[in-house]
Amino acid sequence: VQLQASGGGLVQPGGSLRLSCTVSVEYHAIGWFRQAPGKEREGVSCIGSRDGSPSYADSVKGRFTFSRDNAKNTMYLQMDSLNPEDTAIYYCAADGYPLEPGRCRVGDFEFWGWGTQVTVSS
Repeated sequence: VQLQASGGGLVQPGGSLRLSCTVSVEYHAIGWFRQAPGKEREGVSCIGSRDGSPSYADSVKGRFTFSRDNAKNTMYLQMDSLNPEDTAIYYCAADGYPLEPGRCRVGDFEFWGWGTQVTVSS
């Protein structure tokens, strides 16, 4: 398994979850994506290089925080102030090439984890 995501679950609106993803391939770019039922997979947050800073989708800015520990080859997505619109399967992704800052598209990433379900409901 090249990417392994964990940390999903059921949470009430306003709650928090922290997703983790261990990467076992050489990478430069990493990202978090999500796919809600009946919708296309969309970028949540991406980091284009090993020393880059995260970019965020407008829908999650100020609520989600993308961080990583290169020494542990692990990335994290801290999700706060969750609302029902955040319900989706969340995927982590990695690619062996760097990306332009701010770019976060499904087609930019070669390696994908299985996904972890996040459900926000009361």
